Amino acid sequence: MRRAVRLLGAGRPRPLLALALVLTLVAGGFAAWAGQDWYRAAHDDRAAYAAQRDAALSAGEQAVQNLNTLDHRELERGLDLWESSTTGELHEQLASGRDAFAAQVKEAKTVSTARVLSGAVTELDDRAGRARVLVALRITVEAADGAKTDKDSRMLGELTRTDGRWKLSALGQAPVGGTSTG
Repeated sequence: MRRAVRLLGAGRPRPLLALALVLTLVAGGFAAWAGQDWYRAAHDDRAAYAAQRDAALSAGEQAVQNLNTLDHRELERGLDLWESSTTGELHEQLASGRDAFAAQVKEAKTVSTARVLSGAVTELDDRAGRARVLVALRITVEAADGAKTDKDSRMLGELTRTDGRWKLSALGQAPVGGTSTG
């Protein structure tokens, strides 16, 4: 004699189980997509390049500001800052002319203060460790008699990465205006 075995729920749909299965598959798919996206972003060379560009810009703006700021009352500190902001031939020029320049500033008793208005990296060779920046400054010079003058200036700087830090290796005035034709 056979006994009929009755299966519970046989033939009836189970909506909660189906919903749970669908939600699990959707969550798994989303996790896989997000993980792959995160991995790509973490290993993207463009992010590292952008970080180097930002580091070069920040160091370049600071170094250009340092080289345009000097107080006759804190001359040694200011000139030390100049030297720590530079490398290569520019550093050698500043170090060799330091005493003569210090004498001129002490005699003139001036205070110059620079403020960066804007800056941009114009070239970056991350592998070679070289960059160029364009920095707009407002330089305020206070004379011994207390008279102040403001001058806006655009500077072109070349940076070299030395021991993992960006330092100025050349600095000059940027040309202003267009070129004439004719």
